[in-house]
Amino acid sequence: MASRVPLSRRRKLERCVLFAEVAIEVTLSLNHRKGLVGLSVCAAAGSLTLQPALAQAQDQKVLAPVVIQGSRSSLLESAETANTGIVTREQLDARTVYRPGEVLEATPGLVVSQHSGEGKANQFYLRGFNLDHGTDLLTTVDGMPVNQRSHAHGQGWTDLNFLMPELVNLLEYRKGPFYAAEGDFASAGAVHISYVNKLDKGIASLGLGQQGFRRAFVANSPTLGEGKLLYALELFHKDGPFQVPDNYRKQNAVLRYSEGSASDGFNLTGMAYQARWHATDQIPLRALAGATPVNRFGLIDPTDGGQAERYSLSGAWYRTQTDSSSRLNAYVIHNRLKLFSNFTYFMDDPVNGDQFSQPDQRVTTGLKASHTWATPWLAQDSDTTAGLQFQHDNIFNALRSTVAQRTLSTTRADHILESSLGIYAENTTRWTQKFRTVAGVRADAYRFNVRSDLAANSGKASDSKISPKLNLIFGPWAKTEFYASIGSGFHSNDARGTTITQDPKTGAPSDKVTPLVRARGSELGVRSEFISGLQSTFSLYRLDVGSELVFVGDAGTTQAGRPSRRTGFEFSNYWRATSWLTVDADLAFAKARFSSFDPAGDRIPGSVEGVASIALAVDRLGPYFGALQLRYFGPRPLIEDNSVRSKSTATLNSRIGYKISTRSQIELEVFNLTNRKLSAIDYYYLSRLPGEAAPVADIHFHPIESRSFRLTLTHRFD
Repeated sequence: MASRVPLSRRRKLERCVLFAEVAIEVTLSLNHRKGLVGLSVCAAAGSLTLQPALAQAQDQKVLAPVVIQGSRSSLLESAETANTGIVTREQLDARTVYRPGEVLEATPGLVVSQHSGEGKANQFYLRGFNLDHGTDLLTTVDGMPVNQRSHAHGQGWTDLNFLMPELVNLLEYRKGPFYAAEGDFASAGAVHISYVNKLDKGIASLGLGQQGFRRAFVANSPTLGEGKLLYALELFHKDGPFQVPDNYRKQNAVLRYSEGSASDGFNLTGMAYQARWHATDQIPLRALAGATPVNRFGLIDPTDGGQAERYSLSGAWYRTQTDSSSRLNAYVIHNRLKLFSNFTYFMDDPVNGDQFSQPDQRVTTGLKASHTWATPWLAQDSDTTAGLQFQHDNIFNALRSTVAQRTLSTTRADHILESSLGIYAENTTRWTQKFRTVAGVRADAYRFNVRSDLAANSGKASDSKISPKLNLIFGPWAKTEFYASIGSGFHSNDARGTTITQDPKTGAPSDKVTPLVRARGSELGVRSEFISGLQSTFSLYRLDVGSELVFVGDAGTTQAGRPSRRTGFEFSNYWRATSWLTVDADLAFAKARFSSFDPAGDRIPGSVEGVASIALAVDRLGPYFGALQLRYFGPRPLIEDNSVRSKSTATLNSRIGYKISTRSQIELEVFNLTNRKLSAIDYYYLSRLPGEAAPVADIHFHPIESRSFRLTLTHRFD
């Protein structure tokens, strides 16, 4: 991400940080509370608001004591909107995480769920969107895109199972189409995760638990030459509560060499991830009470499952000078997926069943570069950033009918070449002490080349979009700022939909879709730190999307949805109640409707309405620490006329830990503490069970996992 720190003020901040280094050394011998007071004085003297560029610096010796007093919302005088935030490593460590993708739930209003086996990409909900596996939510790890375009299973496929929570240094989130640096998939929001360059101490941990949970993890960053060599290895196994165990097996590794810091330095990183699993997909409600009842953790097709691989090589270079800064990131990623699913059971093929496979193999290469320089206007602080983002995907995928993972026929097979180039410019100017603007414009161009096994569906397409952005920021008054934002963005559609002319299953004519779909948003917000220890944000927003276009990987066709509008509010709070207790409390509500008339109704199936969470974290109570986390997402329409709705889901997770010594600790995590029998996700569609004469429309659900315990022993070493 480009820095938001006005360069003319950077030297003042650098002096503050230098003072902080000295203060840290002195206060190490004093009591903890006095040290924090000294650093708070330094922050005030430097007009410090936790700037993203400084927050991303990975020298823990300097920044860790500063961010202890900060929060994910401590961005007064630097944030573009009320819905820009930074979650620090300390705050992430305080949260319970059942699966790696749930790290993203540190973003207020974002829900991460699952409707199949553990190795599959998660399901995401945000701002009235059922984001499926990642549409309209941009996710990156160390600058590398996680969303996979024109994926066999779904557009924007976001598989975060390779993520190692212990290595996450910062999580930065941005919501709405108001930021010039954010391109495809970012209409609802963007989440950027960065890994550490070095660890203060090595980490070795061993976890054991119910439902076949076993995890071993080791990481360290010894000195090598002029830099640090970070290595990490994870071995993981989990069965879940299902009648046929998930038997999810994961091997995961990271190797990084770095020199300097995140503001002046470079790193080279290799990652490798492999996994295999069995999948218990969603089941219909009627199966629970049928002639041969199915357990809520049971299944219809016992042969669903998958395999995934991800290998990447990336490099990043950073340079900061008195009046400019530059960032460069390049990457190459190899992804491979074999996925076997059966959602309709025996509806299409009463003899063999409806299982299908969606193999996807791709190599993604990309480059991101940005340069920020001081551009004083009228003697005021002003920065301008120019950036370039290039990505190319070489994709081979297919849709095949299978039985017990054995191929019966091929519906379609494609070789896709998809390239995009985005350029942007953004200016941040402080016009007065109480008014600043962040204005930008972005231009994106896409090229699609589809080589299908059916000549009628082969072809080339291209499209482009220009997206202006404007943010007005007023204040602060009494540690309170006000924001008004307007901007446009887009999401891309599956390349196969841009060239299709014939339904690959039926042979019927099929309409092409728009390659890039416009999104327009507006927002009013407020951010306040008026009450000591409490940081709060509130916003009202509207987002219009030109079309809810979705490529249906299960059928090999594209469905063109209607235009839509989402309006809502978000209320987020972070409170350091005492030196040992912090509270995260978030509430969000969205109204999602199709904007054009249709007799079927105007509700958007699966669109989340109410979301709430509260997390309590306790630390510095002698050797004890712990957390309690409640997550709620409300009922959702499952059909356009709202006649069928899902129930709400609320889960309570907790953990308690004991520090055996300064280097070792043990903790017990409990998931679904109250053992509630609820759904992780619900759908409404036609399916046919064995023995049924005809398809039946029903709610299909995937259950949340039953209560389970995990015990983890962690030791830190030199």
